[in-house]
Amino acid sequence: MNFNTFREKINHFKTKELGGLDAQFKMAPELRLRYNKNKIDAQHPKKAAVLALFYPNQKEQTTFLLTQRASYKGTHSAQISFPGGKIEKSDKSLQETALREAYEEVGVAQQKIEIFRELTDVYIPPSNFLATPFLGFSEQKPNFQINHEVASVIEVTIDELLDDRNITTVNLTTSYMKNIDVPCFKINNHIIWGATGMMLSEIKELLNS
Repeated sequence: MNFNTFREKINHFKTKELGGLDAQFKMAPELRLRYNKNKIDAQHPKKAAVLALFYPNQKEQTTFLLTQRASYKGTHSAQISFPGGKIEKSDKSLQETALREAYEEVGVAQQKIEIFRELTDVYIPPSNFLATPFLGFSEQKPNFQINHEVASVIEVTIDELLDDRNITTVNLTTSYMKNIDVPCFKINNHIIWGATGMMLSEIKELLNS
């Protein structure tokens, strides 16, 4: 999708009904399907926010940013995610959390980002976070400056996201599950699954209209 076309559709994206859990669950691992709202509330999850940032690449194709997490002794080591993290006391809102984390992790200044939509919360059982995704755009491709939490940035075009051939299933073993088949997006040899895959599934439905 050309970036000018994307910009022209933003008002539509702002008001279109979200796919919600139905869209997310198309890409949900079995572990996540065990949790309904009452069970999630009972866990008293920590609040977090992430940012899906759209911008034009050198070919004027609409592109969004993912990050490869740095390796560490933790639940989400080396996984692919959107820039984001937990809410801090200084944050006035979850949207501010998403913007702050994007600046800290990849160096994109808040004043260069326009937020246009909040999506459905995603519960992340292994770390007990309830993450709120926000969609934003920048008129130009940012000059990314990553911090210690990020190993690398991954740029994905909307066309790659909308291509159904990039949806598959892989067998994974992690620190909290063994030999489990999970649905995922496989884009440019990157396996994108779990909470990020669920968010992308809702984004895909929103953009595919």
